[in-house]
Amino acid sequence: MLEVRELTVRFGGITALGGVGFAVDRGEMVGLIGPNGAGKTTLFNCLTRRYDADEGAISYAGRDLLAMAPHAIVGLGIARTFQNLGLFARMSVRDNVMVGAHHHGRAGFVGASLRLPSVRREEARLRGETADLLGRLDLTDVAEHPAAGLPFGTLKRVELARALAAKPRLLLLDEPVNGLSHGEVGEFADLLQTIRDDFDVTVIVVEHHMGFVMGTCDRVICLDFGKKIAEGPPEEVQRDPAVIEAYLGAAA
Repeated sequence: MLEVRELTVRFGGITALGGVGFAVDRGEMVGLIGPNGAGKTTLFNCLTRRYDADEGAISYAGRDLLAMAPHAIVGLGIARTFQNLGLFARMSVRDNVMVGAHHHGRAGFVGASLRLPSVRREEARLRGETADLLGRLDLTDVAEHPAAGLPFGTLKRVELARALAAKPRLLLLDEPVNGLSHGEVGEFADLLQTIRDDFDVTVIVVEHHMGFVMGTCDRVICLDFGKKIAEGPPEEVQRDPAVIEAYLGAAA
């Protein structure tokens, strides 16, 4: 589904990614780990075209992803969540989730202004799909509540619901369990496994919570200072001396 080849991104004199390469098969759940500043979010920003690459290539389902415009990415079936929540604080949970379904809408400016029957039917369909997602992620009770003021764990689920509303084939999760309690992490891991199976979605997850990554992902890729230093099954990567040194230092 996805192939990254020799991807390099520079910010002035800093190389955020240096020749990174890997592939992801359809249906896989891949963990992307590494210390702060390793280049994980930079990689996500390249996949979603928020950043341009200085060198390298990204192929997604046979398409040259780096040739696509940023607004076209969601239409290809790629959706993401953010390390720092990107929700609309004053909008209701329901409306935040419906934003994710925006590109599925076909109503034009004139039709929407006149509230034509086709527009009303489309809105009813999108509301029905949104209601289903809210139910799946246990958000129905807060559907009309503004995003502002809700518990952090709830907001993480809202952002996940918004991403799923886009009907992605590739789901990019940036630190989805950061800030969650131990119990919430376990619940989110179970939810993510269910979502992968039910929605037939491929997942790449950036996360520092090693228990979550090692217990949930099929394969793990580790970055350090913009370079890939390890890749393989979770149990193999967590024993890799280069990974241990990257996290704990050479003395460890």
